Amino acid sequence: MTYRADIQGTRYSFASLKTLLARASPERSGDALAGLAAEGPVERIAAQRCLADVALSDFLGDVLEVDGDPVSELIADQHDPAAFAPVSALTVGGFRDWLLDPATDATEISGVARGITPEMAAAVSKIMRAQDLIAVAARIEVVTRYRSTIGLRGRLSTRNQPNHPTDDSRGIALSALDGLLHGAGDAVIGVNPATDTLPDYIRICEVLEAIRTQLAVPTQHCVLGHVTTALAAMEAGAPVDLVFQSVAGSGKANAGFGVTLAMLDEAHDAVRALGRAPQGANLMYFETGQGAALSAEAHHGMDQQTMEARAYAVARRYDPLLVNTVVGFIGPEYLADGKQIIRAGLEDHFCGKLLGLPMGVDICYTNHSWADQEDMDILLTALAAAGVNFVITVPGADDIMLNYQSLSFHDAGFIRDTLGRPPAPEFAAWMEANGIGTGEAALPALGEALGRLRLPAA
Repeated sequence: MTYRADIQGTRYSFASLKTLLARASPERSGDALAGLAAEGPVERIAAQRCLADVALSDFLGDVLEVDGDPVSELIADQHDPAAFAPVSALTVGGFRDWLLDPATDATEISGVARGITPEMAAAVSKIMRAQDLIAVAARIEVVTRYRSTIGLRGRLSTRNQPNHPTDDSRGIALSALDGLLHGAGDAVIGVNPATDTLPDYIRICEVLEAIRTQLAVPTQHCVLGHVTTALAAMEAGAPVDLVFQSVAGSGKANAGFGVTLAMLDEAHDAVRALGRAPQGANLMYFETGQGAALSAEAHHGMDQQTMEARAYAVARRYDPLLVNTVVGFIGPEYLADGKQIIRAGLEDHFCGKLLGLPMGVDICYTNHSWADQEDMDILLTALAAAGVNFVITVPGADDIMLNYQSLSFHDAGFIRDTLGRPPAPEFAAWMEANGIGTGEAALPALGEALGRLRLPAA
């Protein structure tokens, strides 16, 4: 089907819904790199006008499917016609109006989550302003639980990320304790290992378990190694809390990560069988990021934001504890500057929440991007207003292992103090019981806490 719009006497034609979605996307360097972007703002407006008139039901055909693609098949299998019914007669523009209507309450929005496909979520986000994305996401509450309760309205959780360039046990412990004494880590204490060997995975897992148990921290930990390494570690008896994996919006892109749905199914079953978590706990952790499929040439002609939304179908298959987009990590080839990173972060958070996911954001950028910490301040504040479930924090905002810029422990403290966003209730009670604040006053206790820890042998 061809879509057309006349703007200022010029007729614009879009040969397919896939093309229309790409041309309607707000400007970003990745789509331009792939030859998918609108030629300029006028064509983009024309595409957005066309897109607003497309019926949501049109997204249920085969117009966006990739033959034999397991993610496309998963999206079709997940679609719930009963959940879709309240909005089934709407266009994309009508859906936007419905979401923003004060008469549409949070329960109604959450009720359509399983009826909305990722492409529908991406489509409506493309015709929304930043304040629209914030306003709707703020009304959606997605709560998950393990040892702490994440996503309650009016709270902000954090991932304490104590990465180390050589995976040194005491270096990891020192950074983790620094974060804990600044009130960071109620969502997870999560380490990206410098290597993905089984012995290192197990050792880091044991270091994090020692911190959690010896300090009685009501949180969960995760070593962000590959799912196959996690499976081997669980078989070896490692104390695995959460299984992690990066995922993307097509089977080919996931194959580039070395992962299949069958592997994730096996890992989900294995971590549940460990019996470490309370009954009914959420057990998986996924990361995504705009540009992942494009960088692997696995986007099948789709724009990077639509492909990102498709990754959320993979995540929601497992009812995860945590999902976050690593919004600026891939680099300026895909999100060129602070403005594009801010927009992408708001889009990803909105689409994830609309699809029923417990969305967090790694608010970050690479050192060769046209972005800085002030851009990250703006995105952090906007996402806090939008009710983001969690953000990622590292010592000094500088990840010395992954070599990119993120948020600091102090940045989370700023949001807690300024916008009144306390951590998870269990973690807040632990902080109060241990006299832990969120500022410099807590630091003298760091050496004493480290001295009390008994770490596993390196």
